[in-house]
Amino acid sequence: MNTIAERIYDFLKNFPPFDVLSREQLFEVCKTIDVVYLEKGKSLFEIGQAIENQFYVVKDGAIGLFRENNVLVDQCDEGDIFGLRALLRKGEYRLQATAIEESIVYSISNDVFEKFIASNAEASQFLMSSFISNTRPMAAGNSGQIGPVKLNNELSELQTADYSKNPITCTKDTSIQQAATIMTSNHVGSIIIVENKKPVGIITDKDLRTKIATGKFAITDSVTTIMSQPVKTYPETISVAEAQLAMLKNKITHLCITKDGTTASELTGILSEHDIIVLRENNASSLLKEIKRSKSTEQLKAVRQRAEDLIKRYLTQDIPIDFMARLLSALNDAITQKIITDAISEMKQAPPCQFAWLSIGSQGRQEQLLLTDQDNALVFEDVEKNEYDNVKNYFLTLANKINNGLEQVGFELCPANMMGSNPEWCLSLKEWKNQFYRWIATPDQDNLMLCTIFFDYEYVYGQKALVESLSDSIFESIEKYDIFLTYLGRNALQNPPPLSFFRQFLVEESGEHKDQFDIKARAMMPLVDAARLLILSHNIKSINNTLERFEKLVKLEPQNKDTYLFCIQSYKDLLRFRTEHGLAHNDSGRFIDLKSLNKGDRLKLKRCFKAVKSIQELIRTRFKLSQLM
Repeated sequence: MNTIAERIYDFLKNFPPFDVLSREQLFEVCKTIDVVYLEKGKSLFEIGQAIENQFYVVKDGAIGLFRENNVLVDQCDEGDIFGLRALLRKGEYRLQATAIEESIVYSISNDVFEKFIASNAEASQFLMSSFISNTRPMAAGNSGQIGPVKLNNELSELQTADYSKNPITCTKDTSIQQAATIMTSNHVGSIIIVENKKPVGIITDKDLRTKIATGKFAITDSVTTIMSQPVKTYPETISVAEAQLAMLKNKITHLCITKDGTTASELTGILSEHDIIVLRENNASSLLKEIKRSKSTEQLKAVRQRAEDLIKRYLTQDIPIDFMARLLSALNDAITQKIITDAISEMKQAPPCQFAWLSIGSQGRQEQLLLTDQDNALVFEDVEKNEYDNVKNYFLTLANKINNGLEQVGFELCPANMMGSNPEWCLSLKEWKNQFYRWIATPDQDNLMLCTIFFDYEYVYGQKALVESLSDSIFESIEKYDIFLTYLGRNALQNPPPLSFFRQFLVEESGEHKDQFDIKARAMMPLVDAARLLILSHNIKSINNTLERFEKLVKLEPQNKDTYLFCIQSYKDLLRFRTEHGLAHNDSGRFIDLKSLNKGDRLKLKRCFKAVKSIQELIRTRFKLSQLM
């Protein structure tokens, strides 16, 4: 027995991509591995050194990857892989690998990689995806430049077409009558004739009309007598635009989808002209038009549910998560605007003065992908004292209609009553300015909590000048009480990186979500809080979105570029992870059962937590908060 190989096996079997290999394959890998011991400060390879024929896995300790001038790019902990990107690239190392602490590293040869890992589809897919989403971005081109969402057809044309995965088929010896019966019972307009699971022909409703109903062929004839052949086949990755061109070019209404796009591979689906029409009707532009035409909250609810289906499709097609968030926010804003317009028309009189409706929290940051509870506020123009009560009562009534309308669409009422229908959050401009001033001048725990909620507000409807005036007032208050940012910085450190001393996930210890991981509070909000604090410190008023804030910080602080790019990628990963989890479980995606996660998901989350650690260290230094920790 090879005792060392057994020990290596017992370790690697718990980490992707090794966990998808068979026991025999992994043991063969383990028998070829070299064990490398590194003292703290010892380098494994240097910048400019010729790339060796191996990559590495951290067994114990931590390995830092450094750029020139000793700039730390990434820290690799237990189970992390490094050096593989360089191995695939060939040439010279572009980073230096140095032990940050006493470490043990496993060295794995390229020959083993090619034989057992690259040839395993699941293992290879994990590695490729980790290159994209689990490593710290190295160049500005990876930063995911954020721009405004345009609700046009461009993206829907380029996305992969959503074809039917269950094509109705028959064999060559099927009669036309039998084929027609199969089509009728399955409510479809076409049937594919297959041989050894490969498409050889197709019959559509048109064929039955033009060839059977006209008497040219008998219903007892074989399907081969009227089928169109050869069929037009395309790969599973065909885009909507490609499908439309193919149909126009060939004057057909159906495309056969096969595994490799040829007639020589297995049929996996069918794409019809009707499918293309449905896809075009379910893009953002068409949904926006439906919102404007809607006559009831029931219709708005149906549109919002279709928007969720759109997000599901985008997720499977790897559309950037920041685009999805902005798209959903634009649709949510449009729904809210429609509800406000309808609510005003239901009032007995027009608004007595100018007002503005604000979204706060995740919708205010344009990050609300799932149907969560609503958070909003109302600000109205300053009026004479003798008019105030009537004006406020008017807007409270209006806000109540708006909140109820949003609830009917699917946005639950806020349990904490952070809504415009609450008299505390339906105030005149002067009252809002005074309220923010009190929060900033007296930054106790309660006021800081309110600041973290209300500082992320976004204008949705009404008089925008009111919102701009409020923003100017807030920044004047912050400038007057600069100690406020220090308190806000201390508050941003209340949620440390969500791993315990023993590198285990911190979970809820009691309550409804006992033993579940709170991805919002423990992973996402620390990044949200950090971005808000740092952008406020630069006196930037117009950016509320977390990713946009970090993007702006990249430009404002080039010396901290790598940290901010790391936060951008990590927040995108967390946003995608929560959205996928929420859609899968039909909830907010906030609380996650760790038992349901595979090892790959755990590693993805842990890498995101490194971003929390790095940004909190920056805040601790920037605002001189080290003594508090």
